[in-house]
Amino acid sequence: MIGWTVAVASTIAAIFHLYAAGISPFTALIQRPVHLALMATLGFLGVGVQQKIRRQKADRVAEDPAEHGEAEEQDEAADSAGALEAPRVNWLNWLLAGMMVAVCLYLASESQELVARSGTPTRMDLIAGAIAILLVLELARRTTGWGLVAVCLLSLAYAFSGPYLPGFLAHRGYGVKRLVEHIFLSTEGLWGVPLGVSADFVYLFVLFGAVLETAGGGALLIALANKVAGRTRGGPAKTAAMASAFMGSLSGSAVANVVTTGTFTIPLMKRAGFRPFFAGAIEAAASTGGQLMPPVMGAGAFILATWTNIPYLEVATAAIIPAILYYVSLLAAIHFRAGRMGIEPSREASTERVLDRLHLLLPLVAVVVLLAMGRSPMRAAFWGVTSALIMAYLRPATRPSLPDLRLILEGAGRGAVQVAAACAAAGIVVGVASLTGIGLRMSELIITLSGGSLLIALILTAMGSIVLGMGLPTTAAYVVLAALGAPALVQLGVPLLSAHLFIFYFGCISNVTPPVSLAAFAAAGIAGSPPVRTALSAALLASAGFIVPFMFVYGPALLLDGTIPEIALSFTTAIAGVTAFAAAAIGYTRRPLPAWERVLLGAGALALVFPGLMSDGAGLLVLSVVFFRAE
Repeated sequence: MIGWTVAVASTIAAIFHLYAAGISPFTALIQRPVHLALMATLGFLGVGVQQKIRRQKADRVAEDPAEHGEAEEQDEAADSAGALEAPRVNWLNWLLAGMMVAVCLYLASESQELVARSGTPTRMDLIAGAIAILLVLELARRTTGWGLVAVCLLSLAYAFSGPYLPGFLAHRGYGVKRLVEHIFLSTEGLWGVPLGVSADFVYLFVLFGAVLETAGGGALLIALANKVAGRTRGGPAKTAAMASAFMGSLSGSAVANVVTTGTFTIPLMKRAGFRPFFAGAIEAAASTGGQLMPPVMGAGAFILATWTNIPYLEVATAAIIPAILYYVSLLAAIHFRAGRMGIEPSREASTERVLDRLHLLLPLVAVVVLLAMGRSPMRAAFWGVTSALIMAYLRPATRPSLPDLRLILEGAGRGAVQVAAACAAAGIVVGVASLTGIGLRMSELIITLSGGSLLIALILTAMGSIVLGMGLPTTAAYVVLAALGAPALVQLGVPLLSAHLFIFYFGCISNVTPPVSLAAFAAAGIAGSPPVRTALSAALLASAGFIVPFMFVYGPALLLDGTIPEIALSFTTAIAGVTAFAAAAIGYTRRPLPAWERVLLGAGALALVFPGLMSDGAGLLVLSVVFFRAE
């Protein structure tokens, strides 16, 4: 019964979103509640099942990588046979799913009447709103953990306790009626920008990724990456990093991408000679960076574009060079680590065939072209899904069967659940922030503590972003940070796009920042390695993510804001800086580096953060001394 319910809900979700994107859009107070109702049904009935299946699969692969193929076949067979019914899904889950569907459909059906009686909610409106808020918190707890729920509960407590708080935190306070009305009956709470992005864009791009993955797009990307880097030093690890970057861009979640691609890539890296903890760290760092990789930067970038009213194409274009810098640093770190371990380049020629699946790249090209032509992300996603299905059916090797179509629909639904739950819960925080004005107060606090210093303000914002981002999905982390941290940076003169990309980067990088490193912990489970050591290594590999945001704030040319010579110079010095940073982190170039040279390299890399001939010259001089010093 559960399996069929999940299948039906997944099918309805696909039809609903494709209709809204390609034929006739719905109003916000219809599309967003229906979207949440469908995702909640999948969340309460199906997500826990899939997470259990993935954990079991990860455990088997960690124990014996050779079992991967068998585990994959067993999982697919179980899904096809309707084995989603097996784990314990009791009456409470049915009740919760039914209640969420009821309150969401109530809002959708009453949307016009709600506008007419704005400010005078009925008792039924308030009861439905209170139930919806509680159900969203429970859905977020099940899909993302307690971190986001704790932030939501703190925000609600703040709304109630305003008169009793000291200093800048004080406000007049709001009762239950006013709070429920604001969060449930307006587009500034549950139904605000975050959930709107999830309903408009995210589901479709997750469906797009599910179609490509089932048709063999993931294997194609791994094969292409292997053709490029497979025969270089540390080739399998570089292949894994490149493949995870592209797949992570589509998945919208670093953790989800680790669990999906990590079962392939981590055993591959272990067989190449990398220790389990380092293989897990590479996968975690690469999957985290996928959300920074254009043209599809996960869900967070769509929220960024909508929040700032900056066209998504402009956001994606500006993010190109920072993403390149992140992955240049990661690949350089892999290269240096392989050299330090004595891993030689592979002499075996790649035998993987790519021609019979090369047509699967055309949907990706179509999405990029449509975005470049100024089409909306929703319309680009619609044609991406449509073209992906057409391309998949062109060749027998990539043609999905009927059971495959079911897996695509269910996989897309389950993949979008976490994002939808996080966006809905983040809407609670945003609603409280807009009602109480805490965002402005936080901005005043940051400016006061920094004494007007931009560098100190950036450091404070970065630290706050990492702390708040720990344990939160990227989408939720960005929404919270956009409401609380970005306004202060804008007031200090940072351009709007730079300020939001700054907090977006640190919200993403929190996935690999100890002590709460969700992506690294997921990778450790697959690799069979110590979680803390894996997390520390992942943070080291992703170290460019900590300095690149400072680089583009101080050097806007890295966001393509400047003349061609300025952009070229900034890009060149930045490449040198992140490469040096990777060498300092690993302690190797062409030879092992003593501690003093690692410190010197790190200082030279930091000198390149700040634009200017003096700082760039000093940084490049230091790098030259270390890199070319005789052994």
